[in-house]
Amino acid sequence: MLLAENLLASLPMHSEPSIPSDVSALGAAACDAIAGRYGESEAERYSVSPEHFVQIVSAVVLRYAGSGGEAEQLELVAALRVGELVLVRACSAANEAAWETFLRRFRAPLYEAAYRIAKDESTGRELADALYADLYGVPNQQGRRVSKLDYYMGRGSLEGWLRTVLSQQYVDRYRAQSKEVSLEEQVEAGVSFAARPVANEIGDGAAADARVAAGVSQVLAGLSAEERFLLAAYYLDQRTLSEIGRQLRVHESTVSRKLERLRDDLRKRVRNRWQAAGLSPRRCDELLHELDVRDLNIDVASNLRQETPQRPFYKKDGSAT
Repeated sequence: MLLAENLLASLPMHSEPSIPSDVSALGAAACDAIAGRYGESEAERYSVSPEHFVQIVSAVVLRYAGSGGEAEQLELVAALRVGELVLVRACSAANEAAWETFLRRFRAPLYEAAYRIAKDESTGRELADALYADLYGVPNQQGRRVSKLDYYMGRGSLEGWLRTVLSQQYVDRYRAQSKEVSLEEQVEAGVSFAARPVANEIGDGAAADARVAAGVSQVLAGLSAEERFLLAAYYLDQRTLSEIGRQLRVHESTVSRKLERLRDDLRKRVRNRWQAAGLSPRRCDELLHELDVRDLNIDVASNLRQETPQRPFYKKDGSAT
């Protein structure tokens, strides 16, 4: 994800999509626990049989807890978002009812997330449309439809996972466009004549990494209680704008504007910290576009959980902020 868009860690896609599972590799207790969640998953609505449901969930359990004990497997079974897991597997199988549900629930949030990432309506729509094409998938040489939805494993919210995929696509798009700049354009921009950065500024040594991570840590440590709450609620807890708005007693559009301003302000604060530590303005801009906060040794979640308020914020006159 772009540091400029999201200072929070999130899970990357797995290198391998889901694969059929050998249910017999799981113990009886785990299989019974999986079967017991069939009803709540709405799998029958998408023509997913109980046997197929057990196979779908077993594949995830074997991937992440196959070598663990029974207690670990049961804990994972209980934590999985089986409804969303079944939904995406049914979408991958081209089930029309599943796609109708998916579009009804996630179309608007996806476009909203794309606009927020791209900061441009046209680019945001292109980004979201490209993702839809990848989610729908295309048949491979064996005739099986390959969809990015196959990478979703049900261990977190589907909406949060989709936002992560959008962010990754935007990064890929940005880097691809950067590489396509012609030599003439680079010469005109003076890139060909730019002095080679010193080693400790670009990150060849531990000193540069320490300055970059320290700058981000200092900014996170200086967040106000309201700022921590907004970031933690939206990014860590995956709550919607309307849910946050209800707790703060403000309209969701107000929450959206607050988050937008906060993201822009965080970029400025981090950039100022880096410059104060000796990084050049050009390098600061590069880091804001390219750096993945997951590469830094920073516990973002712990920073945001500190002093997170449990009630709305009010002005002195009694109105909500």
